[in-house]
Amino acid sequence: MRHAQRYILGGIAIAASIVVFLVPFAFIILTAVKDRRQAATRSFDWPTSWHFWDNLMEVLRTQDYMLVTAFINSIILTVVSVTLLVVFGAMVGFVLQRRPSRWTPIVNFLVLAGLIIPPAVVPTIWVLQSVGMFKTMHGMILIEVAYGLSFTILLFRAFVATIPRELDEAAIIDGAGPLRLFFQVVLPLLKPVVVTVIVVQSVAIFNDFTNPLYYLPGKQNVTVQLTLFNFQGQFNTSLHLLFMNILLITIPPLIVYLFFNRQIVAGMTAGAVKG
Repeated sequence: MRHAQRYILGGIAIAASIVVFLVPFAFIILTAVKDRRQAATRSFDWPTSWHFWDNLMEVLRTQDYMLVTAFINSIILTVVSVTLLVVFGAMVGFVLQRRPSRWTPIVNFLVLAGLIIPPAVVPTIWVLQSVGMFKTMHGMILIEVAYGLSFTILLFRAFVATIPRELDEAAIIDGAGPLRLFFQVVLPLLKPVVVTVIVVQSVAIFNDFTNPLYYLPGKQNVTVQLTLFNFQGQFNTSLHLLFMNILLITIPPLIVYLFFNRQIVAGMTAGAVKG
């Protein structure tokens, strides 16, 4: 009886996943390959004619290949931000776990505050304008790092707790300094959580819409999510081009999740139980 219930619950879960994830994705693909008139009906039916290549080229050529520029900007933003998140998050997590001091409770409070307190847009814009980083890529990188650092620190700190302290002591006895201890002994052992942070934060930053909208205005600074405005208007919306754009910017994060799904789960659960 219990096995039958498990199979039934499993079937319900699979059916729910198909409805929630696969059906919307299929609707995106079908709308992206339709012509303008059929896409305007917003119906979930088979295209009468396929216009994949025509829609693709039109999306790429829109506003002097803005989508290509947006992909370059998003890749730069994602790669640099994630690199800084991994380095800073691992360092802070290691110090909080291995080198507690009187400042540790204050730092823990600030880390939790970064997760709980919502960001203030207007004061942040004022600060960026004051230091000359508003509408700049390096300013946007610092924003993404600041918003994602708390979550990253908590992941690294939980995983560092599972690494035996005897490894630290042995490395110190062998003459390793703090930097050598971290980069040559500890950091290689953090591979599961490093992969998790890279995948999760890469998808989050690549798909970020609101932060570039607020802090990175300008045609030359556009990111992939902001290109969706190209095909939306008050009186006219090109749904076939809009959904083709959505399809193009959805494929990279989807591929990342498909290839690194197991690593994400392993990294998220590795620090759950202290060894």
